[in-house]
Amino acid sequence: MIWLSVVAFLVAALAAGGVVRWLSGHASRYGNGMPQRFHLGDVPRLGGAAILLGLACGWVLGWMQSALLGDPGSLRLGNGVGGWLVVLLPAAAGGIAEDMTQRLAVRYRLALTGMSGVLAVLLLDMTVPRLGLPWLDALLTAAPWLGWGIALLAVAGLPHAFNIIDGYNGLSGMVALIVCLALAHVALQVGDRSLATMLLCMAGATGGFLVWNYPRGVLFAGDGGAYIWGVVIALASISLVQRNADVSPWFPLLLLIYPVWETLFSIYRKLVRGVSPGVADALHFHQLIYRRIVRSVFAGDDTARRMLMRNNRTSPYLWAFTLLTVVPALLFWRVTPVLMAFCVLFGVTYVLAYFAIVRFKVPGWLRR
Repeated sequence: MIWLSVVAFLVAALAAGGVVRWLSGHASRYGNGMPQRFHLGDVPRLGGAAILLGLACGWVLGWMQSALLGDPGSLRLGNGVGGWLVVLLPAAAGGIAEDMTQRLAVRYRLALTGMSGVLAVLLLDMTVPRLGLPWLDALLTAAPWLGWGIALLAVAGLPHAFNIIDGYNGLSGMVALIVCLALAHVALQVGDRSLATMLLCMAGATGGFLVWNYPRGVLFAGDGGAYIWGVVIALASISLVQRNADVSPWFPLLLLIYPVWETLFSIYRKLVRGVSPGVADALHFHQLIYRRIVRSVFAGDDTARRMLMRNNRTSPYLWAFTLLTVVPALLFWRVTPVLMAFCVLFGVTYVLAYFAIVRFKVPGWLRR
């Protein structure tokens, strides 16, 4: 199991290095006027391609090990690997195409992630069988199509949630890495070794990308990387709940509450202002932290270096924010009421923190 994650790490790291060395020409197409741009220079955005290559190598080698050597270690990586790759490809292809051309409209990317969601339901029989509340569980039993719809929405929507929080070096990549490791830990607790193996490969490929992304910032994940993280984590979350009755459906939701809530809150504040939710802006939580909390500590004239250092100092705030939900999720992954309470607590804390930053009411000790 571990050696597969090492393979995924090495392949992704080498592929990412190749992108930095030979395939960086497309970066000049990314406009300097983009509101979510917080770096200087042309940085390649094909980290997603490297992640996909590392992930696919890990999964395929695991499948070959199971098929040729009689499933040593009870990994049980069967034909499901091929199904997951088929489901992943539309979303990944759309994201990577956008990273290369900067011309793929939002509606087409939404359609491609939606295609991944449809394939997840049709090919992998993905569904949400329960929500941890008796009356909702009874409704899902009476109307199974609701469970399919939730699964489709999760697979189609989570990629865009990861794309929204992908703004600074190491931010979305580390969040994805933490979530994958947390999901793998619980999968091992319930004996689901195949799912744990696939998640560890995802974590390994992400680690290989982060070698180049943080702290140097010479490669970005782009839409492709965000979409790959979103689809794989959505599939793993649904599978973990679907295949293991001991796992509360609120466990993966609490793990992912930061990108999910960031997306919902962003849609809300844009609608309130009369702006389309598809229009990019610079008012996300991580962007406010960059502007109003993180201070530049480099006093020289090198603007690029000053911006890079400030960029790198932003992500740890959000890593800590993520850990505030991951730790209770791991402690109470069976206990639905406690997990629900922490989800509510996060939502309240997020809103209070957001408006505190907007109104410049931030404690001095938080400013670095």
